[in-house]
Amino acid sequence: MKLYRLSLLQDYAISNIWQNIELFFYSALCFFMPLMIGHPQIVVGVAVNAALILAALNLKSYKLLPVILLPSLGVLSRGLLFGPLTIFLLYFIPFIWIGNALLVFSFKFFKLKKKINYFVTLFLGTVFKCSFLFVSALILFKLGIVPAMFLSAMGVMQIVTAIAGGIIALGIHSVKKKFTS
Repeated sequence: MKLYRLSLLQDYAISNIWQNIELFFYSALCFFMPLMIGHPQIVVGVAVNAALILAALNLKSYKLLPVILLPSLGVLSRGLLFGPLTIFLLYFIPFIWIGNALLVFSFKFFKLKKKINYFVTLFLGTVFKCSFLFVSALILFKLGIVPAMFLSAMGVMQIVTAIAGGIIALGIHSVKKKFTS
């Protein structure tokens, strides 16, 4: 129940219609960016992380789910990001969903509920998401389930894309907020 109440927080009130427009836009971006562009991972990752953070700041409740779930499904559909190793992504999908949720709910909790500075929130959300993904990749690697290249893809690359996406999201959100207030 506490997680549900947390999911209802927004940086500023926006109408249900506008939330649906943003839901459609962020969901389409999260699914089609990996599906249509695929490479380089840094471009796709930055765009997806920006959408995750914008969704965290603006969307409520169940409207967060497509943005959390669709990026990995887009990558899997494309089958290009990891080339012939895409099959290994199947093992990571639940972990990616949890990592995305950690980033989204870090913003809901630290920025919107606790009113902590945006950059501190971005740092904490990045640490939670990236640590979870890297430890998951490390465990799967040590168990012989995935190759070593997943360690860098789920480690340093995740940090870079989360921070860059967060900076871009801040710029977009600041402009949006200025024009809606």
